[in-house]
Amino acid sequence: MKLAVVTAFPPSKVTLNEYGYHLVKHFAQREEVNELVLITDKTVEPKQLDFENSRKVTVNECWKFNSYTTAFTILRAVINEKPDVILFNLQFVKFGDKKIPASIGLIVPMILKLAGYNTVVLLHNIMEQVDLANAGFTSNKLVQKVYTFVGTALTNCILKADIVAVTIHKYVDVLQKKYKTDNVVLIPHGSFEIPKLVCFDLPTGPKKVLAFGKFGTYKKVETLIDAVELIRKTNREPIEVVIAGTDSPNTPGYLQSVEEKYAHVDGLTFTGYVEEHDVERIFRESTIVAFPYTSTTGSSGVLHQAGSYGKAVVMPDLGDLALLVEEEGYEGEFFKPGCASSLAKAISTLLEDDTYRKRVAEANYRAACALSMERIVEMYLQRFNEIAVRQTPHALVGNV
Repeated sequence: MKLAVVTAFPPSKVTLNEYGYHLVKHFAQREEVNELVLITDKTVEPKQLDFENSRKVTVNECWKFNSYTTAFTILRAVINEKPDVILFNLQFVKFGDKKIPASIGLIVPMILKLAGYNTVVLLHNIMEQVDLANAGFTSNKLVQKVYTFVGTALTNCILKADIVAVTIHKYVDVLQKKYKTDNVVLIPHGSFEIPKLVCFDLPTGPKKVLAFGKFGTYKKVETLIDAVELIRKTNREPIEVVIAGTDSPNTPGYLQSVEEKYAHVDGLTFTGYVEEHDVERIFRESTIVAFPYTSTTGSSGVLHQAGSYGKAVVMPDLGDLALLVEEEGYEGEFFKPGCASSLAKAISTLLEDDTYRKRVAEANYRAACALSMERIVEMYLQRFNEIAVRQTPHALVGNV
């Protein structure tokens, strides 16, 4: 099978680049995939093809974030490459944080389907489940209605693909009910890497509370810093806070402003962007992982990473995080979103009871192991085969 994957890819900083890396890495390990075309965004440095069987991968850098020509350049790349199946790794701001470029990119699966290509979309979030105000889009009610209208139109376009995969079961129900479609399937997010040896004991040195991601919209680190400061008033044990990641595209300069505001706070580290080869170290050095979120916009890659490295977590009791706990078996200590005192209590519960912390960490590791990326890739290959049998049996049958 010749597979094309449309995604951002390291060293790109565009959203979902890490997921794209692990998706391509694991597809390359499969015998059924004899050629893999990476249809990706342009970067100055070469793409990070540092995995086994990377020789299968052909890189086609043909689009840019916020470009108005994305649809044309991806279509041209697909025509030149002639893949058997095209997989899109998408969310609503994948191709841009400006309205028109973002929308143009999202109609590409429909264009390619109309052109006769087998198309599968992995959709990480759906507009119906996004809190537009907390996610940093707009708090204006009228503008929210416009966003909802446009989001519905774009979702209709995306659903023209042969299969649309979503990562949470509720998303399947919402899309099937609203859009009266039968081509939406559940394929969980999955865990990037599952280390065979995980130590659940405390790392040496001060206890570290890690927050990882893109911050500034619904991910507010002030609450986390305030919570740790509250803990320090009654607990003299050294606790550090590590903020690993960058600003959300919607809030440039956010982390710098936070760093300036809390310059007086000891034990506070801002790492900036974490390269893929440093991710494991960042997680292993942490004691617990915190999610200082006020909203959610899809399945949490950070939760799956925390589980992979055997970490206990503190999470807000809301939205998709609560669904993941219920559906995939993750555990954590919950707190009231946006409340520093509630978050402080949740952190203290894990830090002060090491037996409990270990139990939560072990549960999260088991949940991560149950849905490894190898298993997720197998699910996609099964779906590719269904399309091949149903539509173009000559293309894939015998290979998948």
